[in-house]
Amino acid sequence: MAIQRLTSVLLGAASTLLVLDSSLVAKAACTFLPPVGGDGSSKIVKKRVGKGKLLGRTNWNTDFAVNRPYRSYKLFFTADSTATGTYPVEAFLKFTDGSNLRVVKESLTPPIGQGRMFGPFTVPQGKQMKQVNFKIGAGSDPNSKGFSYRISVQGCN
Repeated sequence: MAIQRLTSVLLGAASTLLVLDSSLVAKAACTFLPPVGGDGSSKIVKKRVGKGKLLGRTNWNTDFAVNRPYRSYKLFFTADSTATGTYPVEAFLKFTDGSNLRVVKESLTPPIGQGRMFGPFTVPQGKQMKQVNFKIGAGSDPNSKGFSYRISVQGCN
């Protein structure tokens, strides 16, 4: 009888742990954010590092819309070029009050198909997120022109 009670208690505790564990997994769920100006077909942006322009815009900046509040944000960068190159990477959290916070400033030299996850980054208290901005450009390294890459952002709870 005592063994049956002990087994019942242990099974009950194990099922409680499984329920707790699955609720933690659900809370850690992440969602890809849509790129601003995208056509909605993909949450992954593919670009090539271009040269600076005297007039007009470069393709260095890419924004991702924060469509609802998240606890944290993960940023992903992957090299797509066949030649090894250095990618100047900066990333900013942009807030509804017009301010921003630089969270990444690095030069990466990953092999093709490899890259890096940055974060998770949390929002400073009292701030509300509007966008996440990637700046990958030749301004700080003119030798990076022509290298292609993929970027994406996830919001996580």
